[in-house]
Amino acid sequence: MDTQSAAPRARRKPRSLAQELVAVLTQRILDGDLKRGDKLPTESAIMEEQGVSRTVVREAISRLQAAGQVETRHGIGTFVLDTPSPSGFRIDPATIVTLRDVLAVLELRISLEVESAGLAASRRSPEQLAAMRAALDALNESAAHASDAVASDFQFHLQIALSTGNRYFTDIMTHLGTSIIPRTRLNSARLAHDDQQHYMTRLSREHEEIYDAIARQDADAARAAMRLHLTNSRERLRQAHQEAEAGRG
Repeated sequence: MDTQSAAPRARRKPRSLAQELVAVLTQRILDGDLKRGDKLPTESAIMEEQGVSRTVVREAISRLQAAGQVETRHGIGTFVLDTPSPSGFRIDPATIVTLRDVLAVLELRISLEVESAGLAASRRSPEQLAAMRAALDALNESAAHASDAVASDFQFHLQIALSTGNRYFTDIMTHLGTSIIPRTRLNSARLAHDDQQHYMTRLSREHEEIYDAIARQDADAARAAMRLHLTNSRERLRQAHQEAEAGRG
């Protein structure tokens, strides 16, 4: 029985398994099995219990960290920071799985992050601008080495939300976590018929334009740059979605 249940899991992508593990751990926090201040089981214990690799466990914990639900203290362990609200505003990142879902999230991000960028340009502190720069440098470094840039991409957008001085922008961003980045769910470069390096270079350029506008405190330019960035992402994926639908037809 164990062998049968493990077989299909082995054929699935590690990222899909990480999403499932995030959902499992989040549900334990919601159920109260893991409370604020509690220490998560060790990586080895989670690996054994869930039948997943260490890579999957670390990816899931990284997502929980990005969402502000846990904190890792080096040499000690990972601890629960926050309990997601079981009522009120509720978007389960684990349900953002299809291209249609990702497009819907991009529409939400356009309505949210365009204004966030404008407010950040007006309100950001020098320290917050430096944090944006650090996240953008990490993103560019990852792109240059063709490595996974999702975490630094998310951090850049999160730092913009933090710079608004409005905690509700930050709450929504941290709740969604890295699931707001299309590459978390889909191979965006492949769908856009683009090679990965060229795709990442273009994304870096769009991010730089957002940063430059915020750095010079030009709120209108920051809004325009963010709108262009997110609209480009939406249109690339929308076109891919239409092609996929036509192919199925």
